[in-house]
Amino acid sequence: MSRRVLITGANKGIGLAAVKAVLDQAEDTFVFLGARSKERGTSAVAEVVAQEPGWEGRVELLLIDVSDDASVSRAAEAVRERCDGDRPLYGIVNNAGIGFGDTEMKTVLEVNTYGPKRVCEAFLPLLTKDDGRVVNVASASGPNFVAACSAERQRALTNPEVTWEDIEGLMQECLRIDEEGGDFGAAGLGDGSAYGLSKACLNAYTILLAREHPEWKINACTPGFIETDLTRPWAEARRVEPREMGMKPPEEGTRSILHLLFGEPGGTGWYFGSDAERSPLDRYRSPGDPPYRGD
Repeated sequence: MSRRVLITGANKGIGLAAVKAVLDQAEDTFVFLGARSKERGTSAVAEVVAQEPGWEGRVELLLIDVSDDASVSRAAEAVRERCDGDRPLYGIVNNAGIGFGDTEMKTVLEVNTYGPKRVCEAFLPLLTKDDGRVVNVASASGPNFVAACSAERQRALTNPEVTWEDIEGLMQECLRIDEEGGDFGAAGLGDGSAYGLSKACLNAYTILLAREHPEWKINACTPGFIETDLTRPWAEARRVEPREMGMKPPEEGTRSILHLLFGEPGGTGWYFGSDAERSPLDRYRSPGDPPYRGD
């Protein structure tokens, strides 16, 4: 039976590259290409099949908006109806994300943190019992956010016993500070970056989820500094080419995703760098540096 993998936010960028990489990496895989738009999702599926005709029949569009409870529930039911067996999924890749620029903090958190939680709550009951994988696509912005926080906030965001109440409480506090025009620094929360906050909280959620489900391998990773719709505006604002800023093509952002889906990460509830090596949650680790050992 095929190892079925759901990838959200997969009609472009890293998500689309991940779809192709998964299909190429393992011949026994089938991918649900998650997208909010039927038009863009259909176009993405067509692009995948056009690149490699042999992939036809191994990829299918799944309409899903991770910021919408009803959409996520419908998507989970669609997968259940489409597949045989009670637990048809091998892997979940929570890739959908937004965040740089003028996007409101509430919107960023709804997609980047609450979104993966919605997806996991809806799809974990479909995950195979023994060897299921969950990959939360985070960002180096998460550890960078934590590094700028006070020692107390750092402990909270890296606590092995963190609870959802802890995570949500922090997000709600940040939303209040943001709405009131308060001082994030005075609250021990660095510069209050919405994107960094959302990814730091996603990493904390990964710890929580892995602790609650030791039967699966649940980890987070950064794809690296990749040229996408999220990062391209930086280059445009500076009037330079993305590669001049060190951005890499989406295909190079799939290394950690593939490792966490099919490899042996060595643990669960961990965060990995773009080089597929374990990295700390409270500071940046450059690709190529020695792996983090958790001490």
